[in-house]
Amino acid sequence: MSASGCASFETAQGWCGIVWSGGAIARFHLPEGSERAVLGRLARAATPAEPPAFVADVIDRARRYFRGERIAFDDVAVSLDGLPDLSRRLYEEIRALKRGETITYGALAARLGLPKEAARAVGQAMGANPVPLIVPCHRVLAAGGGLGGFSGPGGARQKAQMLALEGVRLNAADPAQNDFGF
Repeated sequence: MSASGCASFETAQGWCGIVWSGGAIARFHLPEGSERAVLGRLARAATPAEPPAFVADVIDRARRYFRGERIAFDDVAVSLDGLPDLSRRLYEEIRALKRGETITYGALAARLGLPKEAARAVGQAMGANPVPLIVPCHRVLAAGGGLGGFSGPGGARQKAQMLALEGVRLNAADPAQNDFGF
């Protein structure tokens, strides 16, 4: 087995891709509509190879996650080499969020001792996340609980679907108010 490589795989939400290097995941591509699209992205990052056992485990977890099972990725080794220190710090903080737990861009900045104005920089770091799902940037929301942006295929719609898989309700009225029509 090679020390690095890539593979595509199908999930209930579409085709995903994964790149590994050494004993860590270096890239993860969220579901797209076709394997061809995923393979095109992967070809720029690595050579297709048979996934070693630790990658096969992540693939299995991803398939189960996109079927709606309660799956965690917080123990998966990721390669964040070459990323800015701020991004690495943000990704570590996000990895501590549990399934269904969300945080706003501003609150995430505050957790790291950054000024509130750093929320935009946090959003940019989320957009550059090389291993979404494993570093669950979909759990970071705009102020007021809005979706905010999402750079994965499908954009904010995919972010909402992933949050729904985790039981997160976005901007839904309090069920008790539904009886009053507002």
